[in-house]
Amino acid sequence: MTLETRTQPTVEQYQAYKERFNNWGRWGDDDQLGTLNHITDEARRDATSLVRNGRTVSLANPIATEGVISGPRNPRPADHRMTVGPSSSGDYIGVSYHGFVNTHIDALCHIFTGENGQLYNGRDAKLVTEERAYTNSVDYWRDGIVTRGVLYDIPAMRGTDHVTLDDPVEGWHLQEWAERQRIVPRAGDAVLIRSGAEPFYRLNPNHEFGGVPSKNPGVGVSVIEFLYETDAALLGWDLQEAAGQEEYGRIPIHEVVIPHMGMPLLDNANFEALAEMCAEHGRYEFLLVIAPLIVIGGTGSPVNPIATF
Repeated sequence: MTLETRTQPTVEQYQAYKERFNNWGRWGDDDQLGTLNHITDEARRDATSLVRNGRTVSLANPIATEGVISGPRNPRPADHRMTVGPSSSGDYIGVSYHGFVNTHIDALCHIFTGENGQLYNGRDAKLVTEERAYTNSVDYWRDGIVTRGVLYDIPAMRGTDHVTLDDPVEGWHLQEWAERQRIVPRAGDAVLIRSGAEPFYRLNPNHEFGGVPSKNPGVGVSVIEFLYETDAALLGWDLQEAAGQEEYGRIPIHEVVIPHMGMPLLDNANFEALAEMCAEHGRYEFLLVIAPLIVIGGTGSPVNPIATF
């Protein structure tokens, strides 16, 4: 509806998303994959056909130790300790990966349907304990996510360094980019939205960072309709929900796509090198591989996604 009219949804329309785009039971009562079910064997085979010259590029930011990034975006810097002996060295890394700096994937136990709500597929949120999650956890994805990645480079389409506070990325912008690049969205796609996080923070060093609710430019809730209607498997982004959407919720895209749609989110990706490679090759589709750590009962995992051309 909002895609056809190119208008942001009303609060009532947004609330209706939670039923309209709900996937509970779609793949059975025991399902733990959510929209990753859209990635069929055929979709993986088709994605491998996009590998033509073998060049690879990482989509991750460095693990955010205090030396890598400090300030309000990184309130809990990763702990990296070295041990150096006479003939060898080793290290320890401890990282709180949810937030706004480390590249990670959100599992389906990460967000509930609301306070005292439910998990994806109608499961009891009490199954998530301080020890571990007993359902919808990241270890169910231990075999990896292999599919076609599509970069939606919105700053490139607009001829800007980054998206702006007054013009977030909407679902119809994704449609427009796909048409320009002659890309037909397919079931099982990883939809990767570049808003230009790295240049935004570099060019706006005095910007007051916003966590929840956001004070940053980013993505509007109308993309949810695009994701559902195209049977996307995953959403990845470098900037998350755009500022000015508090009427919908704290993190309104997270709050629909994870618990209701069952869609993993690739948060805090870095698409700068990927955008350069896409422009160099003249194509914005590629093989994408994401291998989460096997964290038993984990709410997600730090990841280093790799695109191959």
